[in-house]
Amino acid sequence: MANKIDTPGYLLKRLRQSGFIAIRLFNKFSDSDPRRWTIMIDPAGASIFVTCYENYPDVGDVSFEFNDGGQNWPKNFLLKTKSVEVILYQLIEKGIASYNKDNPFFQEKLDKLYGTSR
Repeated sequence: MANKIDTPGYLLKRLRQSGFIAIRLFNKFSDSDPRRWTIMIDPAGASIFVTCYENYPDVGDVSFEFNDGGQNWPKNFLLKTKSVEVILYQLIEKGIASYNKDNPFFQEKLDKLYGTSR
């Protein structure tokens, strides 16, 4: 199967497999809008909005806009890539936590996986 980084399900799956908490937010942009979907990585922590763009800035391009209010990235930082590993590297390089036990969404994830409340 080809790398389908431009689909939210694929990116969410790969982020979660790598230990990041990520949630789907929105995917109903108009057909004329280059934005396709938005997810959030590390909610209640760094709270990074990642928006996927298709055919932006050029036709055939897949780009991702990272927006965390200027905390870790310049505002509206645009990363042009077709590789999940490049996105993971950016998150790790910026110190975004995976498996952050202080994040309430992490506890919710444990509860769903193991049916426990700690």
